[in-house]
Amino acid sequence: MPVSLPPALGLSLDLLRCPTCRTRQLHPARGALRCPVGHTFDIARHGYAGLLTGTRATSGDDATMVRARDRFLSTGTYTPIRTAVGRLAADAVCERATVVDVGCGTGYYLAGVLDQFPDARGLGLDTSVRALRSAARAHERAAAVAWDVFRPLPLADAAADVVLNVFAPRNPAEFHRVLHPAGRLIVVRPTGRHLAELRGRLPAMVTIDPAKEQRLRRALDPFFEASVTEQVEYPATLTRLDARDLVAMTPSARHVNGADLSEDGLLPDQVTVSVLATAYQPR
Repeated sequence: MPVSLPPALGLSLDLLRCPTCRTRQLHPARGALRCPVGHTFDIARHGYAGLLTGTRATSGDDATMVRARDRFLSTGTYTPIRTAVGRLAADAVCERATVVDVGCGTGYYLAGVLDQFPDARGLGLDTSVRALRSAARAHERAAAVAWDVFRPLPLADAAADVVLNVFAPRNPAEFHRVLHPAGRLIVVRPTGRHLAELRGRLPAMVTIDPAKEQRLRRALDPFFEASVTEQVEYPATLTRLDARDLVAMTPSARHVNGADLSEDGLLPDQVTVSVLATAYQPR
């Protein structure tokens, strides 16, 4: 039986372009999306559209990581980060604004922005089908699409008023193409102090490159100008499950020995959350 078109995906159909043709719009057809030439893409029963073509993208966000992320984010520990994202988005969110979250994960930050703006619509892109199952349910006005950030985005030119990029890979040229000239790109990334207590106890965790800010500046400068930066830093109290989930929801899960996460007294009961959130204007 064909899958019906999810309402949120229907809201965003005008944004989408066939990833094969690159310029033609997609329309619903018997539980799928199809372009006028006939290229067809499935709508999963979980509510997201699968636009990826050719070699499938790989993602570390497997079912275990997504469950850990859902649990951890539900504790509210990262609420100040989500609030900062919404605050930075506010200047670019107008009536019926379009918010695109590239590398959306479970849709946590996209949903936070949409909660603040009742007439805005959202679209999340991610490679992880496990995460997209959550993203498709994250908000009634948020659609979810399977896509790889390193490929040309399957979106119309100047389609987005806000592009979110929170703890995710970046494609500056494509961000610039799909963002409206008066829009905003919002990038959130960790500082060197982020989760320092946890990384100190678990040396196998992925480290934060001290040259990260310089690399970010070099990548974005040809396309964007920084408008405002907020530093969000605060201590966060963790239960043992919180600490385990905080490791398990990131790529560090591949490197840390599971036995270390179970050892009494090894995991800290408090960590420093420290990120930079910057709003950029297109050049």
